[in-house]
Amino acid sequence: MPEPLAAALADLRTLLTDSDRLVRAVAAGRRRGVTPEVPRVELRPVRIGAGPRLQIVEQDAARPRTRNVAWGADAEAAVAELLARPYGNWHVTGTDATVQLRVTKRGEAQVHRSAGAGTPADTEHDRAKSYLLPPDDELYGVIGGNAAKRRQVDAFLRALDATLPAQLPEPLRVVDLGCGNAYLSFAAYRYLTDRRGAHVQLTGVDIRADQRDRNTALADRLGWADRVSFVAGTIAAAPVDGADVVLALHACDTATDDALARAVRWQAPYVLAAPCCHHELSGQLRDRTDPLLRSAILRERFADVLTDAVRAELLRALGWSVEVVEFVDSAHTPRNVLLRGTRGGVDTAAARTGYQTLVDTWRVSPALGRQLADLLS
Repeated sequence: MPEPLAAALADLRTLLTDSDRLVRAVAAGRRRGVTPEVPRVELRPVRIGAGPRLQIVEQDAARPRTRNVAWGADAEAAVAELLARPYGNWHVTGTDATVQLRVTKRGEAQVHRSAGAGTPADTEHDRAKSYLLPPDDELYGVIGGNAAKRRQVDAFLRALDATLPAQLPEPLRVVDLGCGNAYLSFAAYRYLTDRRGAHVQLTGVDIRADQRDRNTALADRLGWADRVSFVAGTIAAAPVDGADVVLALHACDTATDDALARAVRWQAPYVLAAPCCHHELSGQLRDRTDPLLRSAILRERFADVLTDAVRAELLRALGWSVEVVEFVDSAHTPRNVLLRGTRGGVDTAAARTGYQTLVDTWRVSPALGRQLADLLS
């Protein structure tokens, strides 16, 4: 291991094993030529019945695995093992500093330091669920939304918060594509400005002019009309000239592909899309004789998985590091898969091969691939 990388990891170890300084840490991504067995791991201090612990959540392809280890020798050993894994990116937030480590293709360490969280993490673990934006928040008294929608929005905000760096661009341009009633648009603006202190310019896009008018009136009622605006038009062609963060919550079928394509064209640093129905590839698979595809229900479920796998691999091929996660419990919505992308830190050549293998193996022509074909050639 190169000496600068070893020194950077040793610096992270000091912060990760300090129960008074650590707030939260996330490791993800891969290094050139080697992939960690567990794609993503998150660490944070918690307080449970047995006392203070370091909580480690490993997110693999099935479901998260959580363990709570005692501070001291146990935490030291656990952290050492995690740092030895070939993660390409570490984002560690402490009370006094935030450290971002990226391992380049050459195995070199790129380290960025910024301000810390300022206060220790809330370590209470055995307690009632907390919210970034509680379901009874006064904002919902203005914009509406049923209980299930409010929980979905809060879960989406958690994913957004985990994706964005501590230091945000000024202004932060956020675009919500297929915004509908704009529950997510308004909640994201409220959270990013009130909790993260960001200077946000948010634009919501929906095909219906009546939705634009309704949402514009709500923005004016909230006193946000100069920073939150809405336009009517298709996701693919609405007059928006770029974004730092692209959001898409349950855009139907290939509308999600339209949203992802615009994010790619804009070179948006951060993309969060929770797809809705997946009809397109199911139709392309309908006449196949493969036993996996004979049953309509199995074909539809497989098409869901294949569609999102293709989307994720194509985004990776074009330069985004992508995680596919469940962002909310299925009790609140069966459409609970989230594609969470951050530009950079990915082996695009391997991803291009993976994407091509998927479409060749299943003989499909996905909408996102057709829209971005010029970027793949």
